[in-house]
Amino acid sequence: MLTKVYGSAVFGVEATTITVEVNVDRGVGYHLVGLPDNAIKESNYRIAAALLNNGYKIPGKKITINMAPADLRKEGSAYDLTLAVGILTASGQIQSENLEKYIIMGELSLDGSLQPIKGALPIAIKAREEGFDGFILPKENAKEAAIVSDLKVYGADNIKEVIDFFDTGKPLEQIVVDTRKEFYKSLDFPEFDFSDVKGQESIKRCMEIAAAGGHNIILIGPPGAGKTMLAKRLPSILPPMTLHEALETTKIHSVVGKIKNMGLMSQRPFRSPHHTISDVALVGGGTYPQPGEISLAHNGVLFLDELPEFKRGVLEVMRQPLEDREVTISRAKFTVTYPSSFMLVASMNPSPGGYFNDPDAPVTSSPAEMQRYLGKISGPLLDRIDIHIEVTPVPFEKLSEDRKGEGSVDIRNRVIAAREIQTQRFKDLEKVHYNAQMNTKQIREFCKLDTASLKLLKNAMERLNLSARAYDRILKVARTIADLENKEDIDGNHIGEAIQYRSLDREGWLG
Repeated sequence: MLTKVYGSAVFGVEATTITVEVNVDRGVGYHLVGLPDNAIKESNYRIAAALLNNGYKIPGKKITINMAPADLRKEGSAYDLTLAVGILTASGQIQSENLEKYIIMGELSLDGSLQPIKGALPIAIKAREEGFDGFILPKENAKEAAIVSDLKVYGADNIKEVIDFFDTGKPLEQIVVDTRKEFYKSLDFPEFDFSDVKGQESIKRCMEIAAAGGHNIILIGPPGAGKTMLAKRLPSILPPMTLHEALETTKIHSVVGKIKNMGLMSQRPFRSPHHTISDVALVGGGTYPQPGEISLAHNGVLFLDELPEFKRGVLEVMRQPLEDREVTISRAKFTVTYPSSFMLVASMNPSPGGYFNDPDAPVTSSPAEMQRYLGKISGPLLDRIDIHIEVTPVPFEKLSEDRKGEGSVDIRNRVIAAREIQTQRFKDLEKVHYNAQMNTKQIREFCKLDTASLKLLKNAMERLNLSARAYDRILKVARTIADLENKEDIDGNHIGEAIQYRSLDREGWLG
């Protein structure tokens, strides 16, 4: 008897429906075809034990299973439930006329309980697009999949519940999520707030500018100056995610299995990988491609602490994603693209010893050691970072003050106002939403300077020997400073402040 059951494969951040054809005939054998990986090939052992422990069995006949399309690689253990239901139906152990209406996915334990899967959200989106009535999956993933409207989502704890649903009509629990209500209800602030930061007013100003324009920023200062503390508080002043951004971000995290027992992500992600990370882990890829840290930081912040400690090759692979805001992984047989529109926040010590330019600490590093240390960061990478700022230690008088600094709520309101100005400015442009995303043509259109400002910028370019890319960065930052002041035109003060935020271009830093 031939039966068709439907599952789904996630490729990149999109899903493809898989038709699982199960044929049970006279003879003996178990044949699984259609480019399954080892995890799927081993599924017959898990299925046999799960069925036996729930009063069913794999028939002692010839079982042929085809996973179509046959030229698409299938991977993972999430097809266990799909195959098991197909085998039971094809062998006549259960009766069902509604299999074609559902996508069925789930990993089986030996006792028949269902383990969570990866990519439930993109699978649910694809199921709705292709007109399926419902999606049956492990209960831990059900809330995530239920974000998708107009699709019935059923969560199950055990294969017996799924068998009874098809064979006897016993209802499964339908999970319903009001996406908008869930989204707006959970728009709370992160636990870190800028009111906890004592002193550092100039650095907070830089962080506000970076948040308002979506600019990349690097913090340079000795150990204990507060670089990590400041970076962790940046998400608290970023504008709230839109519903579209939240869906996009949740989809990426779903693909790597980081959304369990939760629905929509409403907080902007903050990713802080260790400096020993590999290039594949950072940008994505692998034998079976997965999103990397830069994609997990999409619509949020990627924090690279101790930037010179990262391998140079790892840092260099970020150059293209920083410009294009997406990363393309190409292999001989496939190409996948992951979104990676993130704010880069990096921190570093000014020297190997950590105390260069600190008048209260001796310089312990030789010029050659310092050059080797700073040389780990290439010029082209630094050119892609809009704001370079020195962070100095906070004096005791400031630390011991009882008065709290300005809180994230007030800063965030100014950032939102500046972003609204940019939204209106770029409303006719498809891929530009804030100042940091402007290309050269748009910079020329929206960052026009008067004669005095142009002269000031020309002198700075010549004296600091800045590249053309650095020139564009200064104009973008100046445009953001003007937006924070609700000024239509960029003036000399805005240019002057933006030039100050190029610390690493000054003589004495990078040789």
